[in-house]
Amino acid sequence: MLYKDQIDNNRIPAHIAIIMDGNGRWAKQQGQPRSFGHQAGAETVHIIAEESAKLGVKYLTLYTFSTENWNRPVDEVSALMALLMDSIEEETFMKNNISFRIIGDVDKLPKDVLDRLNKCIERTSSNTGMCLVLALSYSSKWEITNAVKKIASKVKEGTMSIDEITDDEIDRNLCTDFMPSPDLLIRTGGEIRLSNYLLWQCAYSELYFCDTYWPDFKEEELCKAIYDYQKRERRFGKTSEQI
Repeated sequence: MLYKDQIDNNRIPAHIAIIMDGNGRWAKQQGQPRSFGHQAGAETVHIIAEESAKLGVKYLTLYTFSTENWNRPVDEVSALMALLMDSIEEETFMKNNISFRIIGDVDKLPKDVLDRLNKCIERTSSNTGMCLVLALSYSSKWEITNAVKKIASKVKEGTMSIDEITDDEIDRNLCTDFMPSPDLLIRTGGEIRLSNYLLWQCAYSELYFCDTYWPDFKEEELCKAIYDYQKRERRFGKTSEQI
């Protein structure tokens, strides 16, 4: 039986975050350059976004380009930026009622790329279905450091006391202040680490790691991850009896 037929559609995680890993290794297996893997990975993004929207996921956050990725070879970074430009298909968003957002140190992005992204954000802002969020030029340490600076400025200016610094206040100063924390974090490609991604937000997220490379992660793989998630008991520090 397919995993899609086994999941409970009434218990779909509201927010799924994904570390899309394995494009380069997938391409190497095919005897192709890394750019070939990134292109295949971009096609998977569309497939997973559409499937997530159909399942009723409210937020899908994809780790697309980290702050550390700027250290990759110049030609690979250029190819990734060009691919980002080409793979933003507003037609897909409009057809599936998906709104679009980006998080990260986006001022580092090339101007033409950022303009293209902002245009898509504006055109999909009225869509009421799933919100697709791309983490671009993003790292959790950068995000938390930024939040600390914002809060420290408020304390220095006298508009906030130290006693007013709470979890909620930190949440309000993060890039992700417009959405809930992930219920489920998926990492493809066989690595078992978070790689500086949504570290604050994933405090109580369910983590799912699989060996499948991102270009091969299609609808059934997503449903398998959700099925696994639904078998777990989320206690948030409580005992089973307290839930």
